[in-house]
Amino acid sequence: MSRSPVHHRRRSQPSRMSHVSEMWCYHWKWKLQHCLCLFTTYVICMQQAAHGCYDCRIVLTDPSGVFTSPCFPSDYPNSQACKWIIRAPHGFIIQLTFIDFDIEEAPGCIYDSLTLDNGESPMNLCGITAKGLSYNSTGNEMIVSFKSDFSIQKKGFNATYVRIAVSLRNQKVIIPQVPDVDAVSVAETVLVPDLSQFTLCFEATKGSSDDNDDWKVFSYTDPLSTEFFSFGKTTKGHFLSISGTQCILENALPRNAEFFTGTFQQLCVVGDSFSGSIGIYAKSTYHIVYCPSIFGKVIPGNGRLVLGSNSNEVSSLNGDIYNFRLWNFTMNAQTLANLSCDVKGNIVDWENEFWSIPTSALKAENNLSCGSYLIPSSAIEPTSCANLGSLCQATVNATTPTPPTVTTNMPDTNRNDKPNNGGLFYRISITISSSNSNSVSKVHDVVAEWLNRTFQNWNYTVYVVNISIHPNSIKERVREKRSIKSFCVLALLVYNSTNNIDLEEEDIRQKLINNNGTMEEGYKLHTVDVDPVEKCLAEENPPNYFWPDTRPTVTNITLCHGSSVQTASRTCYLGLQNYTSYWGQPDLRNCTENAADIANQLLNLTGEGQQLTSDKVNDVVQKLKKIVNDEEIDESLGSTVVTIFSNILTSSDSVLAASSSEALKTIDALALKIQFTGPSMSISTRNLALGVSTMNSTSFKGGSFSVSPQNNASDFQIDFDKDQTNAFASVVLPPSLLKNLSQDEFEVISRAQFTFFNKNGLFQDAENPANLTSFVVACSIGNITIQDLQDYVKVTIKHTKIQEDPKPTCVFWDMNKNGGNGGWNPAGCQVDAESNENETVCLCNHLTHFGVLMDLQRTVTQIDPQNTKVLTFITYIGCGISAIFSAATLLTYIAFEKLRRDYPSKILMNLSTALLFLNLIFLLDGWIASFDIDGLCIAVAALLHFFLLATFTWMGLEAVHMYIALVKVFNTYIRRYILKFCIIGWGLPALVIAIVLASANTNASHVYGKELYGKDANGQGGDDFCWIKNEVVFYVTCAGYFGIMFLMNIAMFIVVMVQICGRNGKRTNRSLKEEILRNLRSVVSLTFLLGMTWGFAFFAWGPLTLPFLYLFSIFNSLQGLFIFVFHCAMKENVQKQWRRHLCCGRFRLADNSDWSKTATNIIKKSSDNLGKSLSSSSIGSNSTYLTSKSKSTTNMYCKRNSHTENVFLDKPSSKFAQEDGEQTSIIPVHQVIDKVKGYCNPHSDNFYKNIIMSDTFSHSTKF
Repeated sequence: MSRSPVHHRRRSQPSRMSHVSEMWCYHWKWKLQHCLCLFTTYVICMQQAAHGCYDCRIVLTDPSGVFTSPCFPSDYPNSQACKWIIRAPHGFIIQLTFIDFDIEEAPGCIYDSLTLDNGESPMNLCGITAKGLSYNSTGNEMIVSFKSDFSIQKKGFNATYVRIAVSLRNQKVIIPQVPDVDAVSVAETVLVPDLSQFTLCFEATKGSSDDNDDWKVFSYTDPLSTEFFSFGKTTKGHFLSISGTQCILENALPRNAEFFTGTFQQLCVVGDSFSGSIGIYAKSTYHIVYCPSIFGKVIPGNGRLVLGSNSNEVSSLNGDIYNFRLWNFTMNAQTLANLSCDVKGNIVDWENEFWSIPTSALKAENNLSCGSYLIPSSAIEPTSCANLGSLCQATVNATTPTPPTVTTNMPDTNRNDKPNNGGLFYRISITISSSNSNSVSKVHDVVAEWLNRTFQNWNYTVYVVNISIHPNSIKERVREKRSIKSFCVLALLVYNSTNNIDLEEEDIRQKLINNNGTMEEGYKLHTVDVDPVEKCLAEENPPNYFWPDTRPTVTNITLCHGSSVQTASRTCYLGLQNYTSYWGQPDLRNCTENAADIANQLLNLTGEGQQLTSDKVNDVVQKLKKIVNDEEIDESLGSTVVTIFSNILTSSDSVLAASSSEALKTIDALALKIQFTGPSMSISTRNLALGVSTMNSTSFKGGSFSVSPQNNASDFQIDFDKDQTNAFASVVLPPSLLKNLSQDEFEVISRAQFTFFNKNGLFQDAENPANLTSFVVACSIGNITIQDLQDYVKVTIKHTKIQEDPKPTCVFWDMNKNGGNGGWNPAGCQVDAESNENETVCLCNHLTHFGVLMDLQRTVTQIDPQNTKVLTFITYIGCGISAIFSAATLLTYIAFEKLRRDYPSKILMNLSTALLFLNLIFLLDGWIASFDIDGLCIAVAALLHFFLLATFTWMGLEAVHMYIALVKVFNTYIRRYILKFCIIGWGLPALVIAIVLASANTNASHVYGKELYGKDANGQGGDDFCWIKNEVVFYVTCAGYFGIMFLMNIAMFIVVMVQICGRNGKRTNRSLKEEILRNLRSVVSLTFLLGMTWGFAFFAWGPLTLPFLYLFSIFNSLQGLFIFVFHCAMKENVQKQWRRHLCCGRFRLADNSDWSKTATNIIKKSSDNLGKSLSSSSIGSNSTYLTSKSKSTTNMYCKRNSHTENVFLDKPSSKFAQEDGEQTSIIPVHQVIDKVKGYCNPHSDNFYKNIIMSDTFSHSTKF
């Protein structure tokens, strides 16, 4: 029994130990599981921490910002691949500054690195080299990439970026070498005045390889391309040309040496035509060159200034130009010595708004004298060249990269290469060997130093871009000599062929072979292979996107499919492993339908410096229309859209014409749809301002909007319910505005919209291209129509220029006119008495777009372009014909003395003279106006005015003469009749012109001058014409003057026709038809003689405008022809004179033919001659001719006729006696007719024919 327990204990001991052992194993298993769990959790958390600091692949578009490496300021995680794309609108660049920078350092940054792509060439950064440095992009985008490997972490970087407007002060201009191809010129908005004194300063360079001594730096020409101002050099030396005079600057600038070199040299030229001297300030020295030939010469204004030569005969300076400034006054030597960058040229300055420069001619640099920002130089030398893009120049220090270069144009580094090679990138493969046992990094340094030394003093500028070292496999013979090692070296070279010299691959190979002995550390060169890097071959990817052959590192840009605005891009990359080119993926982000992206793209494409065509503007408007109609518009997107419209408004009227209606509708839709918070919002830009205010229809008690200039800003400020004293425009809404609305309309009102247009290009009325003299404002309430208001809406609009004699017409833009294209309509608006020369106050009973027109009826052409061309053609052809036949009439009466004996002929000669000169001056007016000489234009306008009034006056005198001849015929005696008529006919118009000129004092240009006539529906085209500019002068001296003459001639016309018809009816046995035809001929001849057709001008109104304009142009331009036909060619006495003196053969009439007939013929001819003598050139013939001729012929006849009574002949009155052809009594014409009838054959048909059909009835007046 006792053993049993002992035995039991012995057995229990091992059991206990086993239990403890099991417990111990279990415990450690539990710990191990927990450790594994904790380790797994730690790894997962670390990975999450590594990848979860923040998203590091983003696009940054804010104007400024900050970004850092992952987890900064803690160490960045392993295996990172981050990419930041920083974008700005066109016209801006990105400036990136590293506040802190610490990345693992290694040769070539082969481990961790930051790659900076500034748009021209990527550069790799590592270590602490970039801390405190700033880098600028060459375009509007910069890409920053960061990568880390699987070991060794550093703090990383902290970077800030800012968007910088690219100023012309930071850019030079490459002078174009081909005239009119990408020309660099002063902007059209810059008006150059007449220059009798000037100061001109600029900086320029000249290519070192250019030995041409015949060039120009700039050229200034007038509109006819005549050069008036230029500077350049010939074989005689540097010269300054002023108004055709070339002054050689002998002592001031070197003749045989080059003043301009490869670096910028400043030159200032001072010209003074009053002293005939030219001052030259160069290299801190002031010289004076006397050039007497420029004394008194003035450089005319309003010309075109281009940089370089304006013709192919003389080349342009082969170089760059910078800081071109022009003043219209002279500066002395001290002022020029102290001239700073802040002194702006008052005529032309080196700022963007003064110039029109293609992007290809701009090049930004960091060492320009007046640059507004400079790139800091490196304070710490980088430890290695960057991979493709640091462009380590071949200098002794292989690790020093060239400073980054700022440029605004897309670089094309291979633009000068040969057609067959792949560009200016060269791939070099060499094999070297040495018995020294060096590491790969040591071999890298040796080869880099040797390559730099090899290319350092070469004729070609070569950059070593990248070097990679690869140990060769050991061959059997190498194993026998283990001390020899061989390496394969790959290097990438870039050749900058700025001087257009080709670099052959063999040249590089021979250069390397020739420098084989200069390699240190005992390395020897075994093999050398040089190959050009190929281009990326043309391909289509994706469909409809074709990419041409492109050189490495160049980005190709093409339009998105189906768009003329948005662009896609694709870059040809250069692989760093084998140095071959390959295509990157196409960037089609701009081709997406994202509204904000599209709007930003449109904003870039319409920004400053962009040339917009009509098609491009139409495409932009259609895109904006789609955005406004389809998308939700917030304030940000709305602001972008308004800015785009503002950019579009800078285009010319012809560019905007096609899309103006759609643009206005889109702006209205935008104002109605834009979403905002608060009681109101406003968006103001340079050319367009938009304001929207919430509106409570139930508590509306009136309101107002106003737009005024902001202090020290180019944009505008919109105020709601505030009175602004200096507002450009304001709209006051009456409290009764909403009274006439229906209940449905009343409930939907929630907002009021106000729009202000600084430019009027969108308001083009095709049927009524009016003279708009104010800004345009628009106001609307929601989407409803407000009209027929009880109380007027008060609209106050400033004039764009002061109106000295304001005659405003308030109009609104009617969207329903012209087939939905819109047009001006004055209905419902009136001008308030508060209007003045600075602003117009309109009172309207509706809401819409409002504007102010001046003198609606005279300045607004209501004729389409086709009819305008036809009327112009008719006028010029008719005036030419009229001038010819007026001259023919005048020459006929001057040549044949017998024709001009009577006074009606003399009156006709004066009328023909006035018509001749009127037509000639009218035909020459447009040509003379093209010379752009104000004094000459004023003189021509005054002469045209004078001869127009003289023509009116002589037509009136014809009427007066007929009245005296046919109505007031008894005992009428007027001494010096024709002399008094001439004094009135020529003196009265001269007096009117003298009074007009005297009233203008010394400023005749306010009355007469050049204006544009015949513009098309878009306000374009037309011809310059010298004529009356003042409205009062036109209506009083032209319209009023002719109105008086017209009324008088109408009265005389009626009286004369009554006399003719009355006498013909008593003394004829003709049929009614014959009488009507004869009377009709008299009507027609008198109509043209008295200028009745000029009265068509009074009927050219409303729907009858076009027909009467055609009648006016046809009959008045041909008045000289009709007068020649009716009052010269159809006259028998004129025909006889022509036949006697101008004809030959059987058509010639003998000089004595009138007096060689029998008695019977004499009787008949005497009657005929009497009638013809009565019919001179106008109604009412000269009594001298009648008394003399009728007396002689009657006496001749009566002496031969035994059956005649001699009472009339035997008792001739003494009053018939001539006194020097001057004084005689006046016998009524019907008494003469009756006496001749009674004495002669009363049945002579020819006699009555001549009396009735003549244009004159003689015996009316007698001197």
